[in-house]
Amino acid sequence: MAADQKGARRSGRAIAFVDETGHTFRARVATTWAPVGQPPVLRRVSQRREVSSIAALVAPLTEPARLYARHFPGSIHGEQVIVALRYFRRRIGRPLVIIWDGLPAHRAAPVRAFVAAHPNDYQLEPLPPYAPELNPEELCNGAVKQELQNAVPGSVAELQQVARRSFRRLGRRPELLHSFFQHTGLRVN
Repeated sequence: MAADQKGARRSGRAIAFVDETGHTFRARVATTWAPVGQPPVLRRVSQRREVSSIAALVAPLTEPARLYARHFPGSIHGEQVIVALRYFRRRIGRPLVIIWDGLPAHRAAPVRAFVAAHPNDYQLEPLPPYAPELNPEELCNGAVKQELQNAVPGSVAELQQVARRSFRRLGRRPELLHSFFQHTGLRVN
């Protein structure tokens, strides 16, 4: 076990890998079932990112891996990051070691000020640049996007509901979440 994980365990902190993903009305076409000669028609409403999700995958140090997510209309900015950090802290119930990438929203002045004002609740650890393969939460985003293939929600609210439902469904599969840590080569036991 890495030294920072031992420190997290000793200090009672949970390790949360955090990442963002966007959902659009652009159809992610995949193989589907349809009567022969009658291909399904997938209609697009927009080409833009309509809903963004911030998810935290909690490492299984003392209990099974867990997944939490917050969903927002539009793109992610510092204010949404702060809302998500508060949500993760409240849901997980203990101080957090947040491991994330270098998204500009993570480095925004309001986020830095918020974390500085709550040093007992949050410890930030950056991932190396251009290293999504080290973040097991990226695999959660991929699983959600795969589940949403061929989904054709009719509104932004429905798109947000579909994304929320998919993250919740994935969160109820701790053995799969644990396998994401194994896939990235992170030993968490």
